Amino acid sequence: MHDDVEEGDRLRRTLRIVLTILGGLLVLSTALSIIRTDEPWIRMLDFPRLQLAVLGVVLMAAHLGAWRFKSRWATALLVMMGLAVAYQGYWIYPYTPLASREVPDSGQARTDGALSLLAANVLMDNRDSPALIELVKQHDPDVILVMEPDQWWETQLRVLEATHPHTVKEPLDNTYGMLLYSRLPLTDSEVRHLVEDDVPSVYTKVVLRSGQEVVLHCIHPKPPRPIRGDDTTPRDRELFIVAREVKGSDLPAVVIGDFNDVGWSRTTRRFQEISGLLDPRIGRGMYSTFPAQLPLLRFPLDHVFHANVFRLIELERLGSIGSDHFPILVELSYEPTSAGN
Repeated sequence: MHDDVEEGDRLRRTLRIVLTILGGLLVLSTALSIIRTDEPWIRMLDFPRLQLAVLGVVLMAAHLGAWRFKSRWATALLVMMGLAVAYQGYWIYPYTPLASREVPDSGQARTDGALSLLAANVLMDNRDSPALIELVKQHDPDVILVMEPDQWWETQLRVLEATHPHTVKEPLDNTYGMLLYSRLPLTDSEVRHLVEDDVPSVYTKVVLRSGQEVVLHCIHPKPPRPIRGDDTTPRDRELFIVAREVKGSDLPAVVIGDFNDVGWSRTTRRFQEISGLLDPRIGRGMYSTFPAQLPLLRFPLDHVFHANVFRLIELERLGSIGSDHFPILVELSYEPTSAGN
């Protein structure tokens, strides 16, 4: 019996040590994420805020059960974990159905002012092009943005030109290629390299069926990569360049692509502040798209932002196409008379 008691004590001590270490790491990672810096290993802490919040709740429950307020420093750690969970929740709250919707639903049936877009990061080495083609046939979007295509992908997707003859193409073998297909007319189209020579973006105007022109920016900046020492400066610069262009344009704009950033980061929030664009996910959900193979570690990296003259008809994360990203589909309704309401 004495041995059983000692063994039980050892297990409790071990559990308390493990919980203390994990709780300390939660508090530390949350504190580091407050620091304003371009260092990638700190900025990457913007990404798992949902995961850290959920982990924090679990740890608090386990911590409370293990200690039962029998230690002052353990109680202090519990309070700090609570503050960490609250801070993480502050950032992700807008991307839950509990928050107010930033973009109202459209009250109209589909009209000549409707615009549907499908954005898909295909993963360059993925060779399941039939999955993407079938998805296009199923949802029949007006505009298709393909990210990470190499020349193989460009060849395979030429079949899309039968229904989407207006194109802008820049296939590359560096995972930053870009293809744009549209059934609606495109004008003033150009491939641009806003920050880095090997990272293209697409600028074009889309002519809606009503005749209204809409500026479309398609972007896929490089992510911060701590192992390589790449900080967030190039990504942030590209987002802010596009934001300032949108602000200075007289035409309504849509910005779509893989931002390699989450919607709740300071950078993306600043992008919205400068551009004045709206995020249809706010008040609806996160629509996390990456990594497709790891449900518990997914983040919302693929985004669409739009001017306030649009209302939302549909927003959906689509099924797998063999990539590490899920495609995303959005359909907007141009309703300038309801802007600001």
